[in-house]
Amino acid sequence: MTAMAPRPRFIAADTPLPLGRAMVAIFARDVRAGLRQRQDLLNPVVFFVMVVALFPLGVSPESGFLRQAGPGILWVAALLSTLLSLDHLFRHDHDQGVLDQMLLQPQPLYLLVLAKVSAHWMLTGLPLVLISPLLGLMLQLEGNSLWALCLTLLLGTPVLSFIGAIGAALTLGLRSAGVLLSLLVIPLYIPVLIFGTGTVMSLSEGLPVSGHFALLGAMLVLAVLLAPLAVAGALRISVSNG
Repeated sequence: MTAMAPRPRFIAADTPLPLGRAMVAIFARDVRAGLRQRQDLLNPVVFFVMVVALFPLGVSPESGFLRQAGPGILWVAALLSTLLSLDHLFRHDHDQGVLDQMLLQPQPLYLLVLAKVSAHWMLTGLPLVLISPLLGLMLQLEGNSLWALCLTLLLGTPVLSFIGAIGAALTLGLRSAGVLLSLLVIPLYIPVLIFGTGTVMSLSEGLPVSGHFALLGAMLVLAVLLAPLAVAGALRISVSNG
């Protein structure tokens, strides 16, 4: 008798991925999708550069004015650039049915949202942080103010992404969601804007800034811990109503 070949082992199609692999898979998928959609990826960066470059032409090109207003200009431009990219955060997944599958997964939706928002920040917020030193030099910012600006953006732009994700989840599936999203999110952005610009201005005046950095760090920790919970609840409501 001929020996029987070993039976192949199959994994059921509905076998859930381990939690860590599921988060990595969602993060990698969103990064690949963002890199393929180059227009959505470049729009915030181009808008950021255009606002900062055109502001001196429309107001004043004097070095003293630009040095004083530069942190505010860069922070407002970063805020608006992040807002520009929020409408697509969940919309593509909602239209393609991917979001429904995420809600049915056994893994906690909190952590899946955390991975998704992290990918959004990497594609939209991190490029703004990387390009900000060049734009800061264009606005006549000095060395200390420049590194403080980069650090505040590094701490603050993830907070903008997490807060914006709440608004994007709440307005998912609504018509003219962009206007409503702006009305919901911009008031919540104001504390981040105040402390982000205040840190750089305080440093330029020789004042201590450790408290400013501590507050920005606390905002980031609270955003990472609490925002995904709010996003998960908002997504369930939006999908069930849709």
